Amino acid sequence: MFKASTTPADPVQGVINALGLAAQDAGISLAEYLARADTFIHGTTHAINAVITGRTARTALLTSEGHPDILVLREGGRAEPFNFTVAYPEPYIPRALTFEVPERVNAEGKVVKPLDEAAVVAICQKLRDARVEAVAVALLWSVANGDHEQRVRDILAKHLPGVPVTLSSTLNPTIREFRRASSAAIDASLKPLMGSYLGSLSQRLKDAGFAGRLLVLTSQGGMVDADEIAASPIRAINSGPSLAPIAGRYFGDLAKAGADIVVADTGGTTYDVSLVRGGRIPLTRDAWIGQPFRGHLTGFPSVDVQSVGAGGGSIAHVDKGGLLRVGPQSAGSTPGPVCYGRGGTEPTLTDACVALGYVDPDYFLGGNMKLDRDGARRAIKDKVADPLGMSVEDAAAAIVTLATENMASAIADITVNQGIDPRNAVLIGGGGAAGLNSIFIARRMNIPRLVIPEVGAALSAAGALMSELAADFRAVEYMVTSSFDVARANEILGDLKRKGEAFLAQTDGTSFHQQIQFSLEARYEQQVWEIEVPLPFDHFSGAAEIEKLAEAVHQSHERIFAFRDEGSAIEIIGWSVRASCRVHEHMIGRMKPHPEEAARSGTRQVYFGGTGFCDAAIVPFAGLAVDQKHHGPAIVESPFSSVVADPGSVFWLTADGSLVIDTSVQGANA
Repeated sequence: MFKASTTPADPVQGVINALGLAAQDAGISLAEYLARADTFIHGTTHAINAVITGRTARTALLTSEGHPDILVLREGGRAEPFNFTVAYPEPYIPRALTFEVPERVNAEGKVVKPLDEAAVVAICQKLRDARVEAVAVALLWSVANGDHEQRVRDILAKHLPGVPVTLSSTLNPTIREFRRASSAAIDASLKPLMGSYLGSLSQRLKDAGFAGRLLVLTSQGGMVDADEIAASPIRAINSGPSLAPIAGRYFGDLAKAGADIVVADTGGTTYDVSLVRGGRIPLTRDAWIGQPFRGHLTGFPSVDVQSVGAGGGSIAHVDKGGLLRVGPQSAGSTPGPVCYGRGGTEPTLTDACVALGYVDPDYFLGGNMKLDRDGARRAIKDKVADPLGMSVEDAAAAIVTLATENMASAIADITVNQGIDPRNAVLIGGGGAAGLNSIFIARRMNIPRLVIPEVGAALSAAGALMSELAADFRAVEYMVTSSFDVARANEILGDLKRKGEAFLAQTDGTSFHQQIQFSLEARYEQQVWEIEVPLPFDHFSGAAEIEKLAEAVHQSHERIFAFRDEGSAIEIIGWSVRASCRVHEHMIGRMKPHPEEAARSGTRQVYFGGTGFCDAAIVPFAGLAVDQKHHGPAIVESPFSSVVADPGSVFWLTADGSLVIDTSVQGANA
């Protein structure tokens, strides 16, 4: 819950600065603070920022002779099918750095054309001349037989010592060539940068007094040792948003066991939404860096998080047609909202909340930052209220309403559009700005229960404390239920299980709650795309297990697409196992409140659309008693966030420190 400014010139220094703030609050030196810790769990956007800004290594791609256009042709698909003014996207690695390797393996894994090792040696000289810093190898059908890729790696190691290499068949064994090549290219390009960054972080933590274990979060919602991320940095590329569902699942189950959980994380620029259903956090392989179809496809499994351009910094403006718009443009952290007083001139969602009284200008970040309420009101008046011919308060309420609608639409996409009734769900509000309009989002979607965790302002960081040490192992082999090979299926599952058990064996004595989970990539016969399906067993004895497999696919398909095709055979494309364990017995502790926080009280004039101004009780988060019911209108404040409880709502504190708001009574809408 301690935040320090990012230091782009030296990212590790920002981490050290945040630790320094925590040590200062504890009243001890940084060295003593770090010496008390046995584990340091680190999440970073360093990798994805490098891809977005083009600061990756100069990388070459080696692919099979006759197939140099894997990254150019991509997979097809257009975000706007009839918009031909958008330029065709550039490949992640340019053709000038793509080299064809004379060899060929067919889909059955048989060598059609032996590897020309002399040609690979000649390519090494070209790579040296081109000053290549990393190499990705993605040969055709290497998932069926990876010998050629491994031999190419050996030759590269001999003739280009020190240059990192990524093999597509090792990193991402999948039958889809573009995804496999794309993931290898992105991974290789990040290796020099992330190896240097994590090495620096590890050394400087050690120099500062830390002697424990450094773990790094992954896009799959788990964590691994730092050296494993340095070896395959693509695993951390979307690690930030992936941890919010972990924390959301924990707090949602405590609030309403067995319910579907919608996890929303409100940032300054985006509103990230994810879903927990049946206790499972869904993964997706359609993870794009940038816009879908126009950006770069990681091709690597990651927690399914949908984002919309709506956050605390989203800019409100009136378009040429006289309509109010909120986002996707954002004021960001620099200059930020007008109320920050850092030179911002465009009104934002945060400015609207300050103007409506939802945020105390004198208690922002616990009073460490004073906000300019008059400046926010002037910006709203000039840019929104006057052009629309309404009062500042009505204009600010309209900004909140429109932002709420944008956010509610994102929730509808992952609930209503997937056959989930929001009326039976729980909404988890994460992010520092979550409390400002989550009550309105919950009412808009008819979600009866809203939960703002005590650590909601840092929901992803809380998820990191709850995440598991995990490893994923995959195998690619096509099989169809109409001619199922039980012996081969058991051989595949047995091999995956042994790998998972070997991983867990390394943690014996230092881990808790070990488990191994199996899943399949499956589809109906003749379908193009497969879905991830949990496999409830690890061994096939005969027809009964094949029927169970088929039923698991039917249920997953029906849940996602609202129908099942029991007359169709089922194709299995991939087999996976996830081995995981916890490194700490307890999930998360409670925060220690400061006495001066609990002493805050009184009322404040707050404006609600449709109701107008009213006296809202100021309720300090630290002063709430467990299970004591309170009624809105009220503003629940802490140094990290302000939570709006509108007229008609009922709220209380739970034993785990979460604020629960019951929205089942119809209250005011923003």
